[in-house]
Amino acid sequence: MKVAFAGTGYVSDAYARDLQYHSDLELVGAYDCDPGRLEAFTRFATKLRPESPPRQYSSLNELLADEAVETVVNLTNPRSHAAVTRQSLEAGKHVYSEKPLGMNLEEARSLAFLAKERNLRLSSAPCSFLSPAAQTLAKAVRDGTIGTVRVVYANFDDGMIAPKMTPWGWLNEFGIPWPAKDEFEVGCTVEHAGYFLTWLAGIFGPAREVTAFASCCIPDKGIEVEGMAPDFTAACLRYDENVVVRATCGLVAPLDKSLTIVGDKGVLFVKNLRDDYGGIYLRHLPATGWQARIEPRVNRLRRRLERLLPFTLWSSHEWALYRKIPQAIKEQSRNTASHKPVDFCRGLAEMAEAIQQGRTHRLSADLGFHIVELINALQNPAPETAKQKISSSFDPIEPLA
Repeated sequence: MKVAFAGTGYVSDAYARDLQYHSDLELVGAYDCDPGRLEAFTRFATKLRPESPPRQYSSLNELLADEAVETVVNLTNPRSHAAVTRQSLEAGKHVYSEKPLGMNLEEARSLAFLAKERNLRLSSAPCSFLSPAAQTLAKAVRDGTIGTVRVVYANFDDGMIAPKMTPWGWLNEFGIPWPAKDEFEVGCTVEHAGYFLTWLAGIFGPAREVTAFASCCIPDKGIEVEGMAPDFTAACLRYDENVVVRATCGLVAPLDKSLTIVGDKGVLFVKNLRDDYGGIYLRHLPATGWQARIEPRVNRLRRRLERLLPFTLWSSHEWALYRKIPQAIKEQSRNTASHKPVDFCRGLAEMAEAIQQGRTHRLSADLGFHIVELINALQNPAPETAKQKISSSFDPIEPLA
C-alpha cells in the first residue's frame, strides 16, 4: 500500500522508521504546513530509504490529488485531526490517524459515518493492542488463567515532566521539538488515555459506565499557553460481566504505565503499556508451595530493614513473586528507541492487510469513536454524577506536642 504523511512533526520520525518492518507499506510523500519541518523530515526519510526518497507536496490538496496515494497517515496535531481526515476521506483516500480520531463525539461520529458511506477504511492510533504483549495478556484472560476478572487497575502517569524537566526542549531524531504547548492545551488524557483504553476494549469489549474526576494540579508548567487542560484524571469504568476498572492518567504522579488485572484465582500484571514486547506476569492466589514460604520471609525482612534504614528500596505493595508468561506471538523486536519500544505502524499495516484480504480491520472507526467518547467522559466529567458536594465539616484537629 502506498501511503503519504499529512504532518511531519514530532512523532513522524517513529512512523518513518517503523515502516521498514512492513514491506507492504511504501511512503510516497509527505506534506507539512511548515516547509522547514517538511524539508528536515524528507532528509531523514531519505536516509532511511535512499532508493525511494519521499515526494514533498506543496499543499494537502496536492497530496490528495496524487492518484498514487492510497492511504493518508494523519500526523497533524489533535485539533486538526478531524478536518484533515474529513478532507482525505472526501478525496477518496483511506485514513490512518494519530490519536484521537477527533476532539469530540460529533467529530468522531461524523468521520466514522463518512468512512462507511464512502466505503473507505478509517482507523486511529494507538495500535499497541495488536502487539505481542497485549495479545498475550488478552489470551491469558480468555483462557481463564486468573478465573473471573473482578477489578482492573490501569495507570498512565508520565511523571512531573513540567516545568522542571523542560519537555519543550525534547527533540525527535531530526530535530523537531516536542509540541509542549499543544500537549498542555489538549491535555494528557486526550493524548494518552487511549493507550490503556484500547487494551481494555480489546480484552473486555465496550465500557458501559464511567464515573470520573479531572483537575489541573500544576497550572503553570513553564510556558505560556492559551488554556491549560486537566493534568490529572481518575475514573472508574464498568464493563460487561461486572468488570470494574480504576484508571488514572496524568502529568503529576511518578512514572507508572502499568496494568493490573485481578481475578478470583490470580493476578496478571503488565509493567509498561508502551512496550510491545514487555513481559506479562502471573501470580496465582493464594500463593502455595515454595512461593508461600518465601514471600512472608522476604516481607518480614523488608519490614525490619525499613525500621533500621532511613529509606526504602521497595514500593508500597507487599513483595510477591510473579512468573512471566510465554508470549502468544513470536516476532523480532521492533524498537524505535529504548524509551519507546513500540511499532507505530502496526495498526497501519494491519489495516492495509485487511484491505488486501477483504476483511474488517481490527482497529475500526467505531472503536476510535468509542475511545473518543470515553476520553471525553474522563477529561470532561459530568458534574451531576462526577462530583458530590459534601456539607458536613469539623474543627481542625490539634496536633500532638
